[in-house]
Amino acid sequence: MRDGASRPRPPAARLPLGLALSSASGCLWFLACPPFDASWLAWVAAVPALLAITRAASVRQALFLGAWAGAVETAGGYHWLIECMQRFADFPWIGGALVLALFAMSRAVIFLLFAALVLAMRRRAALPMSLVAPLAMVVSEWLIPQLFPAGQYISQAWNPLIIQISELTGPLGVSALLLMVNGALYDLLTAPRTAGRHAAAAAAVLLASLLYGAVRMRQVDAAIARAPHLAVGLVQPNVAYRNDGQFSSEEALRELAALQEQSRRLERAGARLVVWSEGSYPSTLPHDLLHDFGAESAAMIGRDIGVPLIVGTDTYDPVRDQAFNSALFIDPTGAVAGRYDKSRLLAFGEYIPGLDLLPFLRRIIPAGLGRFRPGSGPLSFAFTAPDLGAWRLAPVICYEDIITDYLRSVGRLHPTLLVNLTVDSWYGAQAEPWQHLALAVFGTVELRVSMVRAVNSGVSVLIDPNGRLLRQTYADDPYRDPRPADGMVVNAPGLSGGHTPFVAFGNWFAYLCAAAIALIARPIRAARHP
Repeated sequence: MRDGASRPRPPAARLPLGLALSSASGCLWFLACPPFDASWLAWVAAVPALLAITRAASVRQALFLGAWAGAVETAGGYHWLIECMQRFADFPWIGGALVLALFAMSRAVIFLLFAALVLAMRRRAALPMSLVAPLAMVVSEWLIPQLFPAGQYISQAWNPLIIQISELTGPLGVSALLLMVNGALYDLLTAPRTAGRHAAAAAAVLLASLLYGAVRMRQVDAAIARAPHLAVGLVQPNVAYRNDGQFSSEEALRELAALQEQSRRLERAGARLVVWSEGSYPSTLPHDLLHDFGAESAAMIGRDIGVPLIVGTDTYDPVRDQAFNSALFIDPTGAVAGRYDKSRLLAFGEYIPGLDLLPFLRRIIPAGLGRFRPGSGPLSFAFTAPDLGAWRLAPVICYEDIITDYLRSVGRLHPTLLVNLTVDSWYGAQAEPWQHLALAVFGTVELRVSMVRAVNSGVSVLIDPNGRLLRQTYADDPYRDPRPADGMVVNAPGLSGGHTPFVAFGNWFAYLCAAAIALIARPIRAARHP
């Protein structure tokens, strides 16, 4: 039955009221996320925007109001982009603000599509918002590409019980739960006499999800208790990098000595593997490096360090004139036992789209931008100890730890431990490092494997296979409040990861939601075109 035949259309709201409601939703969404962390707001955040969308004077106005909510959420949550552009690209403040505005417009497309799908489904069938809203949001987050992959699910990162369904559905399942509850509240507000059974169904689904989470966490905790644990030293250099990646000789030697000092300290504290953060080695190394430098060389990496190292460094291949963002696995003898080159490069940072076709752009972009080439894909480093057995250490660099499709490919290697090397220094200490960490949490549940993160200025952390932060450092802004190099030892449980439905079947949940939307529209098409 068509929606117009089953219920009267709501009165059109004036645009100022619609803007106020959409703005309220946008504010509630970003306040629910790190660093504000009022996660409970996410369970009501969409209600004002849904009221605005469904009561708009026209479809065009409804789409605008949906997009406006997304723009407000992005502007409030990603305000750190302004300072990032000042530091990384030497932009003036107004230039950084323009970049933020453009970024907010790009993410607003997610909410524009969400509004369009909500309207389309509600006009074609008498369906409760508790069903319509989650379908629309899952498909919107799935279809729209993002520079920094994120979704409404980020708001629940610190609530382990809620995010356990990620091993089934990926993080989009958490977004679906949020929008289901928001939709049920909308139904209760707008049609209280008929919404009871739909709200009860939504409550049952939420309860089932929480029960599933409780059972799975208990099962995984039992496996963790039986698993071997590897003591990993995480070095946090707290260095204020320049955007061209260059150091003076004195700076390079000082930074290298600090890395080595921390590594030796962590080894004495019991670390059997030490990890340096992304790009921490203060000079570019040969891409085909097979062995550490000798003790007579000031460039020696593992000086007086008796445990294996995973070192973040830039590497260069002079034959192909190509640079890579790499992680080297160096054994105690100094042999380079493995090299991983970052495969998913950050657009407009590590590479500039279209630069090979438009080489003149190299003359106008800031030094250091767009100089890297992608690696060939995921791999693992083999680590073996008599009392621990064989481990597969899977390196992921920077934001690769939040790209779900890439993590699925890593999961197929069945790693024992994810090792993330990151630099978040460009973005300040207040928001982005915590947002990055929150998004990384989901990967541990999706793969059911622990992750250690060595982050230049924090937050360095151990995340267990249930998505819990077991031990963490702090976020520092080395440009404003420089601190000396630091580090900690964590005991990471070794479970063979990747044995989850999400790794096996991928985004089946998103496909199912898309199919449901198509089926809702199908009777109308059939009626119009017999």
